[in-house]
Amino acid sequence: MAESIADRKARARKILQRLDKAYPGATIALRFDTPLELLVATILSAQCTDERVNAVTAELFRRYRTAADYARANPATLEQEIHSTGFFKAKTRSLIGVGRALVDRHAGVVPGTADELTALPGVGRKTANVVLGNAFGVPALAVDTHVLRVSQRLALARSDDPERVHDQLCAVIPRAQWTHATHLLIIHGRRTCHARKPDCPRCPVNALCPWTGKGALMSTK
Repeated sequence: MAESIADRKARARKILQRLDKAYPGATIALRFDTPLELLVATILSAQCTDERVNAVTAELFRRYRTAADYARANPATLEQEIHSTGFFKAKTRSLIGVGRALVDRHAGVVPGTADELTALPGVGRKTANVVLGNAFGVPALAVDTHVLRVSQRLALARSDDPERVHDQLCAVIPRAQWTHATHLLIIHGRRTCHARKPDCPRCPVNALCPWTGKGALMSTK
């Protein structure tokens, strides 16, 4: 029998409680001091580890302090500075485009609404929600590869489309918990619910997980 929305909400609540206990202090891994720094770091994090991004931004943020700095950046120089994050040409275009848009439309200040953020070059819903939730304290749920995978296995969402997964998760997780839930699902995906070989026997939410693939993994222990 299909799980009712009420039952899924109740299960989601228990899952988040157990994840919160398993991963105390879970928070965003990207290092930043300002909304602009987080926006830049999140753009660089596409197809790149947070560790690598943090290594790059440690120096980048000393050289580029304002939106105007990115707006007038030399593309070739910026490409070299962010080269190790991958897709550096596209990311350079996005960073320069974002810098110019912020200067032209927002007096150099990162806006605090989803519509304004997603109107910036290279900024999608996930990036906007990362900035909203972590730089502005606005409840926002960001769906990255970890959130997508974990939420599917836990049957909190049923889609391969990040946009639909976002909406389905928001329907079962209280708004006030959206940002923290993102952190918990991401860290669970990184530490336990791995893509290739999840550690189901040690999973803190195993009893609440209906994923059929865990049976074989459990039997190997």
